Amino acid sequence: MLRCHTPPQCRPAVGAGAVLMRRREMAARCCAAPRVSGVEAASAVEGGGGEKRTTTMAERLRMGSLLEDGLSYKESFIVRCYEVGINKTATVETIANLLQEVGCNHAQSVGFSTDGFATTTTMRKLGLIWVTNRMHIEIYKYPAWGDVVEIETWCQEDGRIGTRRDWILKDLANGEVIGRATSKWVMMNQNTRRLQRVSDEVRDEVFVHCPKTPRLAFPEENNGSLKKIPILTDPAQHSRLGLVPRRADLDMNQHVNNVTYIGWVLESIPQDIIDSHELQTITLDYRRECQHDDIVDSLTYIEEGEEKSSNGSAFAAPHPEEQRQFLHCLRFAGNGDEINRGRTVWRKLAR
Repeated sequence: MLRCHTPPQCRPAVGAGAVLMRRREMAARCCAAPRVSGVEAASAVEGGGGEKRTTTMAERLRMGSLLEDGLSYKESFIVRCYEVGINKTATVETIANLLQEVGCNHAQSVGFSTDGFATTTTMRKLGLIWVTNRMHIEIYKYPAWGDVVEIETWCQEDGRIGTRRDWILKDLANGEVIGRATSKWVMMNQNTRRLQRVSDEVRDEVFVHCPKTPRLAFPEENNGSLKKIPILTDPAQHSRLGLVPRRADLDMNQHVNNVTYIGWVLESIPQDIIDSHELQTITLDYRRECQHDDIVDSLTYIEEGEEKSSNGSAFAAPHPEEQRQFLHCLRFAGNGDEINRGRTVWRKLAR
């Protein structure tokens, strides 16, 4: 889940205007240059497994690069019109997709594979892939259409069977932190679909690109990313039944992509909450894979008796009366097996 090369045109800019100007300059250079394929336009660098690889045209034009220490990666994104929702701001699915994109671009920049989500040389030989185990996202301010978001990400060890990846999101125009996220990933055999320990060989390939001491997007004690999500057995207050994966929901790992589950969870949120609140925090525990021919039920429960606080966050939380919390369960419609469980926190919309 990582990636290495620092093209001069991808140095961080000081503001949104500079980013847009740089992008126009790069586009002009591309239009003026003779048409060549990605391979022809590439230059050789050393890959994550020590082998030589070539950089692509996309890597050169991307508004991102490794930081000087080589242990984290920053990239800037312009919010597109098709990435915003009814509130005229980016949707949480947009945010989650950007997190996934910058994570994969980081991995590509240090030489990991582009034919899978950040697989190393050894992983490809053994048929191993990374799959999401847990995702926690907090959004303090949603970017609007045309805003430029700068995302920094890094990866590090998390026990013997996985890794964690963290992100910090900023408004590039003023440097304000607008969100943070963390995730846990485990290794799976792509053929048997069974989890597998991270071998020493893979660890050597991956963790050379990681901070040597822990660096956490949520360093606060008892922060929301650490809260367990209980098993849900009582009848749900709200539900959306019979959700069916689209073909477009499947990713290159041949299962429903983790971002799709976010949309399914939100399908069973009451409409009055959608109309009056916006999502502040979402935590998802991924427990089973979902395939194209599965049918999914989305269940939502009101979470009672919880302390409505920022859960240790250093960032301001809304007044307790303005927050609502829910627990969630995605399950197979046929046998009732749990696919995913989650928690969401909603803040009152500012009118």
